[in-house]
Amino acid sequence: MKKVVVLTTGGTIAMKPDPVSGGLIPAVSGDDLVEAVPALKDVAAVEVHEFSNVPSGHVTPQMMFELAQQVDAYAARPDVDGIAITHGTDTMEETAYMLSLVCRTEKPVTITGAMRGASDMGYDGPANILAAVRVAACDAAAGRRCLLVMNDEIHAAAEVTKMHTVSCSTFASPGWGPVGHVYYNGVVFRRTCENLRRIVTDHIEPDVELLKVATGMSDLFFRAAADKPVKGLVVEAVGCGNVPPTVLHGIEYVRSKGIPVVLASRVPEGKVVPVYGYLGSAGWMKPLDLIHADEINGQKARLKLMAALSLTQDLEELRAFFRDDVQ
Repeated sequence: MKKVVVLTTGGTIAMKPDPVSGGLIPAVSGDDLVEAVPALKDVAAVEVHEFSNVPSGHVTPQMMFELAQQVDAYAARPDVDGIAITHGTDTMEETAYMLSLVCRTEKPVTITGAMRGASDMGYDGPANILAAVRVAACDAAAGRRCLLVMNDEIHAAAEVTKMHTVSCSTFASPGWGPVGHVYYNGVVFRRTCENLRRIVTDHIEPDVELLKVATGMSDLFFRAAADKPVKGLVVEAVGCGNVPPTVLHGIEYVRSKGIPVVLASRVPEGKVVPVYGYLGSAGWMKPLDLIHADEINGQKARLKLMAALSLTQDLEELRAFFRDDVQ
């Protein structure tokens, strides 16, 4: 039987109602989570370790990086065949992406959670844990980096995003769909995952900010970021990479300070494309030497820039890290 290490980090999957606040709070240990899924004994031998027990909004990029280091440490053991992680759903796609970027192991790595608390009617945690362990114990999952497993669907980290605030079917990969599905008796993959370049580093650069563009937005926050100064900035633009003139002035100011800027899109599907030539368009901004995020969203582009900046500050070398995410 395969052996899977389950790393727990917290999130809704490990929460119960608090009688004082009336809301869900962390209350369930990693061992409790696994004990609630007796069917695991028929899938894999499970070893549980608690990394943290916090809401996913409290998880920082540094914690994500440290989790990746733990994944590699456990995966290096010859008796371990795969790793399954439980996590809150709010930032799960970011942790999955960080793990896909910096983990060195080729063994299966999965991440899952729940949309309902442990004492709620229809609690989805046990089914999701069982599915995540099934995938982590599956030979076909090897070499696919971190896979997000929810609602019996398997998603690639670079493609998946949270689409609904409370629905159990919240995760989707817009424009792509899941890479596979989990059944009661096995795992089926229908296509390969993203072509994702691994970033081998021993640290990340934390001082990278993300700004989302909206109509009529001023250059206030861009100037504040540049004056700090941040080490890098991701701009989530409208459409295929376009910004209002006021935002353009802000980006120009950031670039005048020598700060690398990654241009992403706030649109769920499609990539940054310099098809327009008007003031503020991606095409017009070519002389500013921006880095295009292609199809990854702003929050993932920020994590990639954090990892890439740990290795280089050269614009062309940074740009190379963003050329091969989703082909």
